[in-house]
Amino acid sequence: QGLKPIVSTESPASKLASDLPATDSFNKVPDLQKVFQKADGLPVHLKRGVPDKLLYRTTMALTIGGTIYCLVALYMASQPKSQ
Repeated sequence: QGLKPIVSTESPASKLASDLPATDSFNKVPDLQKVFQKADGLPVHLKRGVPDKLLYRTTMALTIGGTIYCLVALYMASQPKSQ
């Protein structure tokens, strides 16, 4: 009686992290630390160049556009309906 498990109760064989070779090719943290800690006067959110500038300007444009849209909507909602 009872339900049989659909999924196996035993875990599949897997490799341990200690069995895998250590590689530095994927570790970008030291390089990024050098970039972000450089004393060049730029704020952290703009240190990586053109992609950061595009993201920042797009975010600012959408924020300003959304604020203007909300203010216009509030102004239109505050006006009495003409009949």
